[in-house]
Amino acid sequence: MKTTETTAPVPAESGMTVTKTGAPTEVPAKEKKEGTVLNVFSHGVLVIWAFMVAMPLLWAVMTSFKDDRSIFSSPWSLPDELHFSNWSRAWTQANMSDYFLNTILVVGGSLIGTLVLGSMAAYVLARFDFPGNRFIYFLFIGGMSFPIMLALVPLFYVVNNMGLLNTIHGLILVYIAYSLPFTVFFLTAFFRTLPTSVAEAAFVDGASHSRTFFQIMLPMAKPGLISVGIFNFLGQWNQYMLPTVLNTDPDKRVLTQGLVQLAVSQGYKGDWSGLFAGLVMAMLPVLAAYIIFQRQVVAGLTAGALK
Repeated sequence: MKTTETTAPVPAESGMTVTKTGAPTEVPAKEKKEGTVLNVFSHGVLVIWAFMVAMPLLWAVMTSFKDDRSIFSSPWSLPDELHFSNWSRAWTQANMSDYFLNTILVVGGSLIGTLVLGSMAAYVLARFDFPGNRFIYFLFIGGMSFPIMLALVPLFYVVNNMGLLNTIHGLILVYIAYSLPFTVFFLTAFFRTLPTSVAEAAFVDGASHSRTFFQIMLPMAKPGLISVGIFNFLGQWNQYMLPTVLNTDPDKRVLTQGLVQLAVSQGYKGDWSGLFAGLVMAMLPVLAAYIIFQRQVVAGLTAGALK
């Protein structure tokens, strides 16, 4: 009568592997050394990269609490006194409050419109086969490769002829058109990874195409929507070229235009402390959005890449 011996699995941390016969063998010291060197090198690169990204942000926040003399006399030292007046001066005297409100209206409206229209177009392109499907898809991809600078002059005349120049809703429509190609490209690949069995079950139960999309498929695509929403939010919040060309009304300027106006408003006598305070104000919403949704962004990217 034969007996079979069973061995407990060997932990990966023990430096040993298990062969086909079940006998554990030790990992060669050379391979362990190479893996350790690679880990040290990769972590070192990440630490250097994090330092290069975080230091300018921290320096800008620190400088926003200094006065103008301290900014030039001791730029790398901590502020002797926290000058909160820099923030209040930038918020009131530089009209940063109006610029913030205009930016929130423009970016909020364009972001909602981009996600709604982009998700609907991407769902149709990903789930339905019809003549011209690939042609329309490649048209959106072609829109990603078209430089916006080449379209500024004709875009100006088109918006002007439509009576939308120097208006908030006109800028919203331009932002939506500018962001749709990447949104459709990203969400089309994401919708293709979602299971079709759920949608087929909804059709069997009598659900319409619109109900299936809004109540079933769209909630399943939440990670992808958050990811592409963050990317669009960053691009639209930091957009300067389009509002400069299409929005010359001082009362309807967005935040990027306000920062430039704050930098040049006093000629040779610049309000550097107020400028840094306004810069940090413009930076905080972007950082807050990424910190809040960072897990959803990573989940959306990995879910769209795997099938």
